[in-house]
Amino acid sequence: MTDTSDRADGEKARAAAAAVAEVRAGMLVGLGTGSTATHAIRALGARVAEGLAVRAVATSQASDALARRLGIAMLDFADVPRVDLTIDGADEIDPRLYAVKGAGGAMLREKVVAAASDRMVVIADSSKRVAAIGAARVPVEILPFARASLLAALGEGAELRMRDGAPYVTDNGNWIADCRFALDDPAKTAAWLDGMPGVLGHGLFLDEVDAAYVAEYGVVSRLERAGPSR
Repeated sequence: MTDTSDRADGEKARAAAAAVAEVRAGMLVGLGTGSTATHAIRALGARVAEGLAVRAVATSQASDALARRLGIAMLDFADVPRVDLTIDGADEIDPRLYAVKGAGGAMLREKVVAAASDRMVVIADSSKRVAAIGAARVPVEILPFARASLLAALGEGAELRMRDGAPYVTDNGNWIADCRFALDDPAKTAAWLDGMPGVLGHGLFLDEVDAAYVAEYGVVSRLERAGPSR
């Protein structure tokens, strides 16, 4: 690993540890997806090994499998009406607590779990903290049946995500278009995507995030939303 990747990995671990410190006995915890969320799952698993009694739901099959290996009691989210706290990563996070998510391909499930959570916290290394979201591609989960029409509607900046020469398939059986958008008005873009038939979800998280833990040079900062997120 390079010095930069080592630093980022260490920052992710510190941010994850700070967020997992919010977990209390008896909580039902939502577990995110991706390289940063993996640090949170491992940190929670360590606390469970020390005797913390919690249950959790996962936003992806990969996160569920890891959590089970670490001894975390897992539930099927389909049977869960409410979650106490969800911890997840982000591809970008800005001072408004607007986030772009979905590099791990689970943004639709992540948004559903976030909406059912009393509190959602994002963890990130310093490279993910930006003045305003918009540099990262916005992942959009699309119905494969509507691939051509949706790629045309999403614009020239839309590219179908591929893996091993074939379209990347989400846990929901759908495909992902990674899109370049000018996010001068993120809420307007989110509303446009929400209203497009065949778009099943997207990575703009504008109202879901209650707090963010961002690590830089060994120091973890917490950004807290001033008012209710939802």
